[in-house]
Amino acid sequence: MTLTEIVISLAITTLAVGGMVSGYTFSVERAEWSARSSAAQILVDQKLEQTKAARWDTLATPVVDELVTTNFPVEVTALGIPSTSAQGIVATNITTISLVSDSPPLKMIRIQCIWPFKERGPFTNTVVTYRSPDQ
Repeated sequence: MTLTEIVISLAITTLAVGGMVSGYTFSVERAEWSARSSAAQILVDQKLEQTKAARWDTLATPVVDELVTTNFPVEVTALGIPSTSAQGIVATNITTISLVSDSPPLKMIRIQCIWPFKERGPFTNTVVTYRSPDQ
């Protein structure tokens, strides 16, 4: 073997090892992003279930309407994933409820969970649904 062959084989090996390390780093980063996104979606789904459980009965006397934005304040909570910080990874849940129609009665429910990921800025998981009163 000549010195040239050894240098070329070392260069090829260095490129291959660098590519493997880069691929591993990328896959770890994507797995972490996916875990945060899934945890945020769970928070959104929990809040959606709370809005579905709220009473809204237009036929009752007096009318019962617990499905209003003031009953679902903005919450700052930790995502349900392991973290090295004491407070965890903090997410903000925002619930917006708006009346779409009086006749027939219909409300739009929009729930957002805003969560951070590295220096890439905040990401948002959003669910929008419609609901009619209990009858």
